Amino acid sequence: MKKSKTNPKVDWYFKKPRKWKEEINILRDVILSSGLNEELKWGCPCYTLEGKNIMLIHVFKEYCAVLFFKGALLKDQENILIQQTKNVQSGRQMRFISLVEVKELKPVLKAYINDAIIAEKSGLKVEFKKTAEYDMPEEFQIRLDEDAALKKAFNELTPGRQRGYLLFFSAAKQSKTREARVEKYIKHILNGKGMDDK
Repeated sequence: MKKSKTNPKVDWYFKKPRKWKEEINILRDVILSSGLNEELKWGCPCYTLEGKNIMLIHVFKEYCAVLFFKGALLKDQENILIQQTKNVQSGRQMRFISLVEVKELKPVLKAYINDAIIAEKSGLKVEFKKTAEYDMPEEFQIRLDEDAALKKAFNELTPGRQRGYLLFFSAAKQSKTREARVEKYIKHILNGKGMDDK
């Protein structure tokens, strides 16, 4: 496959003085050699195929990583892909903790990129859990039962927005906190907005 060009809008990310600079430049080179297009999304280098997100590079304090958007579909024969939290259904990270590791895993990364490209081209999709499979916090259920307009508004939200609310409300350990979270977002829900919508 023909190597893709670097995107000048993304160059700053790789030139910025930081920990992991050398490692992410090697990752960039491996990814571009696969022919994916380089874009800037969510403040990170993102690699796409015909407008579809395949992967991105991101850095953390303890490691740098590539995130495969549909990583759950990859075979992961090396057993190195990481599901960041139990609620992440599709994305999987390949983490690197040293320059030596990045260099050693280049052939593995290349193979996983090729698998990700094949999965995208074949139209494979990750089967997401249905909203009904998520825990419904009792505090929110009570409000939905009391308020028909709220129930209707919540049911009209996209499944992703519904899941976002349910996960956020359920994450609080105390009932009082769950109630406060529900109260805070009732107007948002009635206005047809997700948690992060302005």
